Amino acid sequence: MRRYHVTTFGCQMNAHDSERIKGMLESLGLGEAPSQEAADVLVFNTCTIREKPDQKFAAHLAQAAALKRADPEKVIAVGGCYAEAQHERLFDLYPYVDVAFGPGSIPHLGEWIGTGGDAPRGRFGTHEHFAGDLPMHRERTFSAWVQVSMGCNSKCAYCIVPAVRGREQSRRPGEIVAEVTRLAADGVREVTLLGQNVNSWGRDLRPGLETEFGELLRACDAVEGIERIRFTSPHPKDFREPVIAAMAECDAVCEHIHLPLQSGSSRILKAMRRTYDAERYLRLADRLRDAIPDLALGTDVIVGFPGETESDFRQTLELVETVGFDSAYTFIYSPRQGTEAATMSDQVPDEVK
Repeated sequence: MRRYHVTTFGCQMNAHDSERIKGMLESLGLGEAPSQEAADVLVFNTCTIREKPDQKFAAHLAQAAALKRADPEKVIAVGGCYAEAQHERLFDLYPYVDVAFGPGSIPHLGEWIGTGGDAPRGRFGTHEHFAGDLPMHRERTFSAWVQVSMGCNSKCAYCIVPAVRGREQSRRPGEIVAEVTRLAADGVREVTLLGQNVNSWGRDLRPGLETEFGELLRACDAVEGIERIRFTSPHPKDFREPVIAAMAECDAVCEHIHLPLQSGSSRILKAMRRTYDAERYLRLADRLRDAIPDLALGTDVIVGFPGETESDFRQTLELVETVGFDSAYTFIYSPRQGTEAATMSDQVPDEVK
């Protein structure tokens, strides 16, 4: 039996995509190998939201190249956001890569493997269908990811996600609830609803299906057997009262929110095109804690965005202290090719970041 190995970089969405990739390969008769050395097909599901994941991927790919030199029959496949960002240029950078595909073209890997390599090497920019229709290799028996949307309509100046994952497309509510129901029947007790901006889910559905994320939370809460519901990631600009009410009233919805701040400076937030200011964020945090007294609140913060001054940075520190987050992921800004922020003239020197 031929065997595969998948290496995953990046966010929860990538982890979920890797489950799809594994399920698809297993449906073609491949088994999972414990290491790259033992695998016939080496898959890298990549992230490119910051420079560091790019560097990690390049290091891992160099190791795979050495394995392929020793065994030319090994297949190297590169998927995910880095592949989508590079397109065909990826084959110029890494000529030993056999096949590449973007996040919206996951089935292409199966086509390429299933035809013995007769399909085109690269497939990018296809964001027409949810890959949720693929077979699934669930990593855990008690908890599961459930994708509710793909892509993003926000235009944050620093973010490459809309370019590599496309515009936002909401999955139909009936499909989501049906998947949650199947998972519960299989013994899953915790689900995490995934989207680039989960709380704008449902607004792009055709007339008659349009709905709100709060209603979806209530529908999932009603599924027998589901004891815990999480979701990620919400955008502060779209966090509306129906979602807050659902969180406060639904027994299964966890009292936890990861609510990205990015900066405590209203000037920098405007430059980032986040469409809210520091005061609005503070009001939302207060409203959430009023409605959900035991709320655990996490966040993301970017430092060193173009034009950020010491004063802006101090405002971020002050807001973080005021809110009193329970957890925070902090990142050094890194320019992403093709984004508005990458072309801004007032880049902050690395030594200052």
